[in-house]
Amino acid sequence: MNTSMTILPMAKAVPEGAGVFHLPSVDQPFVLDTLITSIGDVPKISSDLTPLDRRGHYLVRWNIGRNTFTVEPGLYALGEPTEDSHVLVTANYKLTFDLLREIMAGRSCWILVLDTRGINVWCAAGKGTFGTEELVDRIQASRLHDVVHHRKLIVPQLGATGVSAFEVKKYSGFSVKYGPVMFQDLPAYLDNGCTASPEMRIKQFPFKERLVLIPVEIMQALRQGLPIILFFLLLAGFAGDGSFPQALISHGLPPSLALLIGIGAGTIVTPLMLPWIPGRPFSLKGGLCGLLLFVLVYTLSNVSSMGYSILEQGSWILLTLAVSSWFAMAFTGASTFTSLNGVRKEMLRAMPLQFLFIISGIALFITSLWMG
Repeated sequence: MNTSMTILPMAKAVPEGAGVFHLPSVDQPFVLDTLITSIGDVPKISSDLTPLDRRGHYLVRWNIGRNTFTVEPGLYALGEPTEDSHVLVTANYKLTFDLLREIMAGRSCWILVLDTRGINVWCAAGKGTFGTEELVDRIQASRLHDVVHHRKLIVPQLGATGVSAFEVKKYSGFSVKYGPVMFQDLPAYLDNGCTASPEMRIKQFPFKERLVLIPVEIMQALRQGLPIILFFLLLAGFAGDGSFPQALISHGLPPSLALLIGIGAGTIVTPLMLPWIPGRPFSLKGGLCGLLLFVLVYTLSNVSSMGYSILEQGSWILLTLAVSSWFAMAFTGASTFTSLNGVRKEMLRAMPLQFLFIISGIALFITSLWMG
C-alpha cells in the first residue's frame, strides 16, 4: 500500500509528503476532546454551532475573511464513532464543515476533511482540489485503514466531478459511495442503508439559495468595479467642461451610475430572476437585465432632456451591457445550472463581445468629452 502511494500513475503528480501520517490539531474552537484510537488521539468535535460560528458564516457571505475561513484537514470524530461507523468526506471550507457537523447532531461518524484550500465541495471539485489525489493522500495520511474495519467512504454528490471512484478504490482500497446532493438529506440517506431516493439526486437552485449568494457577488463585483468608476470620475473631472468638481459631477456621475446599474443587474437582478429570464447563457441573461434596468433608470431620471450628446449616452449603455453581462456570467461559478465545459464555451463566445463593449464605451465617452 505504501509503495503504491508513492508512485500513483494518476493525472497529477503526487505532492511531496503525500501520505505522511498526520492528525488535525486539537487547538481548534470546535474540538471538544479527543477520541483514543489505535492511531492516536483523534480530535472529537461538537455538532453545536456557537454564536462565533454564526458570525463567521455571516461575514464570509459578505466576502469578509473568506480566504481564512478554514479548518485543518484530516480525520475528526463526531459523537462516539467505532470501527464500523460511517466515514463522511468533506471540504475544509469551514461553512461546509459546520453545516455537516450540525446536520449530523446526535449521530456518531468519522469526518475526513480534504484540503480544498478553503473552497466548498462543488467549486473545489471543479478546480481539482476536491479530487482523487487529495482523497487518496488523506486516507493514507489519516491511517484510515487502521481506524475502521470497513472500506467505504461517503462522498458528496457535488464532489463527483473531482473524484474518480475507480481510482480511489484502486489505490486506497476504499470504495466510494456518492451521498445525496443536499446536507439535510444525509440522515435519511444513512438510515436508508446509504441508498438515495431519486429526489435526493436532484439539485434545485431555489430563490433562497440564490439570495444568500448575492452579498459575496456584490462585494467581489465592487472590488473590480470601483477602480473603473474612479477612473471615469477622474477622467471626467480633468477632461470635461468647467471646473474639476463641476465636470466630475456632470460628466463623471452618469457613467459611474451606468457601471453601478450593470453591477446591480449582474449580481442582484440576474441571480434573483434567473429561471425567468429568457435565454440559456448567463451572459445573455445579464445583458438583458442590464438593458432593462438601464432603460428604467434612464426613463425615470429623464436624462434625455439634460443636454448630453448621443455619443455620451451611447457610452453609458455599452458600459452597462458589458458590466451586467460579465458579472452575470461570473455567477455560473455559484450555480449548478451549468457544466464546466458549458461555462468555458460561453466564456469563449461572450468575453470578446464584453471586451468590445467596454472598450467601445470608453472610446465613446472620451470622444464625447473631446468633442464637447
